[in-house]
Amino acid sequence: MDEIAFGTDGWRDTLDVFTDDRVRMVAQGVATHLDEAGRGGETVAVGYDARETSEGFADEVARVLASNGFDVLLPERDCPTPLVAHAIVERDLAGAVVITASHNPPEYNGVKFIPADGAPALPEVTESIESHLDEPTVKAEADWGEVEEVDFVSPHREHALDLVDADLSGLTVVYDAMHGSGRGVTDELLRAAGAEVISLRDDRDPDFGGTPPEPDYANLEGLEIAVDEYDADLGVANDGDADRVAAVAPDRGYLDGNQFFALLYDYLLEAQSGPAVRTVSTTFLVDRIAEAHGEEVVETPVGFKWVAEAMGEHDALVGGEESGGYSVRGHVREKDGVLMALYAAAAAATEGGIEARLDRISEEYGDIHQEKTSVDCLEERKEPVLRELADRLPETVAGERVERVNDADGFKILLADGSWLLVRPSGTEPKMRVYAEAGSERRVSELLDAGRDLVEPLI
Repeated sequence: MDEIAFGTDGWRDTLDVFTDDRVRMVAQGVATHLDEAGRGGETVAVGYDARETSEGFADEVARVLASNGFDVLLPERDCPTPLVAHAIVERDLAGAVVITASHNPPEYNGVKFIPADGAPALPEVTESIESHLDEPTVKAEADWGEVEEVDFVSPHREHALDLVDADLSGLTVVYDAMHGSGRGVTDELLRAAGAEVISLRDDRDPDFGGTPPEPDYANLEGLEIAVDEYDADLGVANDGDADRVAAVAPDRGYLDGNQFFALLYDYLLEAQSGPAVRTVSTTFLVDRIAEAHGEEVVETPVGFKWVAEAMGEHDALVGGEESGGYSVRGHVREKDGVLMALYAAAAAATEGGIEARLDRISEEYGDIHQEKTSVDCLEERKEPVLRELADRLPETVAGERVERVNDADGFKILLADGSWLLVRPSGTEPKMRVYAEAGSERRVSELLDAGRDLVEPLI
């Protein structure tokens, strides 16, 4: 069906399009795909986030899978997506279906399939599912699988505590659940590691308090205030399905995803070694840290599925993206905001606190600034815009010579002064994204203006 199309991280749409009938067709596509892959009759997990409609959609998916002969495991309540991914590997499942629209507003919902390795589905998998969209097949009742509710939280918590092995005694952390599925999960993990935790927006609200569950600067003012009010060592927040993380430092305030990635990689390299994987939109600060430690950096298109694939190919220590999704070696190759909150707290519990660590990173590797903006663009115009842009790429941008262009995902224009400009289509919204990175905020602003000037005439 034309209405169902898997993008960067599954299929998402508004609830007038995202209906029971279409969700059942996706579930049948998953069942047929698994049958053809030789996983028929095995066990599949079905997870869901805190949205009002998610549990009902998850029940529909479970019924379709069971009617196709699969056993189904459901969580005991709405559940962070990374816990479902971990359950796949921990329980040796055939895969999982998760009902979530992640950080999108409440009028959206979505569905994603996670294969048996716990990493995001690559295009050949989602294309297979899309090719098998159909009305549900119903086997004889005697051949139906069983549906069971199980605990996905405890095994993930035990694994996270073993992986990080940090004593957070004496650390005060403010946790903002943003009314999402991280409530009672991320905060309890931090408490289990010894931290004192103050929880914000930790009740289930399908409308997310009127604010999309996107852990960006605009939506975390309350977290910054609470970190100051409680004299906390750190603030952390998750998005709606807790696969992403954001952090707040006592003095610096909100840390963007690039700063968090640098903090995480710097912390991990104290005890381990290995390359980093980052997307084309993620900071070169990661490259500077890697170079100082004799490590390499692998660059991928935007989308955690590409990060996860490269992590496996290169035995990477860490992989991430500027939007706040990260994973590490020894964990499933799916972004995990719950685990990353624990890593952030572990980093804050060493080296005199998170501010001291950030100061050292700045002193050793320099300051890099990055911002992004969006230009509205209808889906059908995205490819034509890219084709036209390819024919008119400039030799200079904002007064600086173009050294080379990376076209792995849109166009990343690398300039002679070490700054860069990226123009690419959003995989989840009708927009073109424009990113810029440079050594100063003023220069970033100039580059963003230049990027908009390149794109807007083509829309």
